[in-house]
Amino acid sequence: MLLLVGLLLIAALAIWSVLTYNLLIKQKNLMREAWSGIDVQLKRRADLIPNLVEAVKGYKQFESSTLENVTALRAKAAATGDIKEKADSENAVSQALKSIFAVAEAYPDLKANKSFLDLHKNLVDIEDQLQMARRYYNGTVRDYSILTQSFPSSIVASVSGFGKADFFEIEYATERKTPEVKL
Repeated sequence: MLLLVGLLLIAALAIWSVLTYNLLIKQKNLMREAWSGIDVQLKRRADLIPNLVEAVKGYKQFESSTLENVTALRAKAAATGDIKEKADSENAVSQALKSIFAVAEAYPDLKANKSFLDLHKNLVDIEDQLQMARRYYNGTVRDYSILTQSFPSSIVASVSGFGKADFFEIEYATERKTPEVKL
């Protein structure tokens, strides 16, 4: 009888371990799928940058260092693989794009240029899609982290080699500061 109870406990533990392992695999795959959504939007944004640079290049007074900077940052961001490094690189790209739009404010002809306006509109759309993809990814990271850090599933996670996952936070090139209101 004692042997039967022991065998039942071992079988229950084995079944629970397999189910928990499968749940961890599911969460990891959801995270990968969510990351691919972010990656698609980042590639769309990176593909838009050369067109944006070409659109503003025709303005002779436009700061060439700004254009060179955004091009170099785009190349660096494309070469990065780690999520933390990717976030840092993409934040730098966002800052460079913001500087292009800030400098463009001084050029009324450029602000009225149809191709520049179309590129800006496309960038806004891409950044909206990127924000949605980022939220989905961060939600899957949250669920995965809860599973890998909660007891008793953390035991299966640590034994099976499931590691920490990083959230993805970036600034958006089209994000504007909220105006200050002083009363």
